[in-house]
Amino acid sequence: MAEHRQLQRAALLDAARTLLTEGGMEALSFPALAARTGLARSSVYEYFRSRAAVVEALCEVDFPLWAAEIEAGMESCDTAAERIEAYVRGQLALAVDPRHRAVVAISALELDEAARERIRAAHGRLVGLVVQALADLGHEQPRLAAALLQGVVEAAVRRAEQLAAGDRAGCQAETPEAVADAAVALALHGLARA
Repeated sequence: MAEHRQLQRAALLDAARTLLTEGGMEALSFPALAARTGLARSSVYEYFRSRAAVVEALCEVDFPLWAAEIEAGMESCDTAAERIEAYVRGQLALAVDPRHRAVVAISALELDEAARERIRAAHGRLVGLVVQALADLGHEQPRLAAALLQGVVEAAVRRAEQLAAGDRAGCQAETPEAVADAAVALALHGLARA
C-alpha cells in the first residue's frame, strides 16, 4: 500500500511538471492533475492540500537534482575560473527552463514563509558549491565573494526572465546568451571588463 501511494504521489508530481512546462502556473490545478493521472480530484487532495503544497513538494524533489546538475558541470572543469563559469551558466540555464520559472513564480506567490525559507536555504547551499573555486582564485573572503557572486547570478536571472517575457527595455541586442556572457565576465573580471 505504501509503495502504491509513493507511485501515485510521484505520478502527480510528474503531471505537475508537465503542466508547468506546457502552460505555466495557470495550468497547474487539481482538476488538471486528476485528469493527467487518472485519479479522482478528491484523491489528489489526499496527497496535497493545496497547489502550494504541490509546488513545495516539487521544490523538495527537484532542487537537489538541479543543484546536482550544476555541481556536475562544475566538476567537469579543470580550472577554478571554468568552475565559476559553469556555476553561473548552470544557474542561468535553469532559470530559462519553463518548468523552473513556473515553480519559482508560484513559490513566490503561494508558499508560506516557512516554505520560502526552506527554499532560500536550499539556494544558499548552492552558494557553497562555488566557495572553493573562489578560494582557489585567491579571494581572501571566498564566502563573502560567493554571496556577492550569487547576487550577480540572481540579477542575470531576472534580466534573462525579462527577455524571455519580451521586455527588451531599449536593449534590442540583448539575448539570454549575452546576459550569461556578461554575468560570467563580471564574475571573473569585475566591472572593469564586464
